[in-house]
Amino acid sequence: MESRKCGMRWVVRIDKGEEVVATLRRFCAEKGIRLGSVSGIGAADRVTLGYFETATKQYHTFERCGDHEITALSGNVTTLNGEVYLHLHVTLSDQDCRAFGGHLSSALISGTCELVIDELEGGVDRQFNNEVGLNLLRF
Repeated sequence: MESRKCGMRWVVRIDKGEEVVATLRRFCAEKGIRLGSVSGIGAADRVTLGYFETATKQYHTFERCGDHEITALSGNVTTLNGEVYLHLHVTLSDQDCRAFGGHLSSALISGTCELVIDELEGGVDRQFNNEVGLNLLRF
């Protein structure tokens, strides 16, 4: 991973063989980023996606293997119990340019991943909401 800070914006490259979510979480913790937005593109060959079923309050995950373009990665950085908390979504395309998307649990980079993190001043924490079944933003 390599990065460069430009004002309140970070440009980050995640390299082949690195896992996006863990690498990004570690980066934000090391740089003290507690609030921000994330966007990116890249290529991955093993991605775990999920969707949240509101009726059961459960995440369902599935894995996509093989060459995939990360056509859009977006999300935010907040905190939960004082630790970096990432909420990321991704859209992938396969060899036939079919798109798949959902909540991003993990992605192993096969080429590169280029991210931009817009760091915001302050912080927003999260708290689990029993009614919804998710860690919601707490203001």
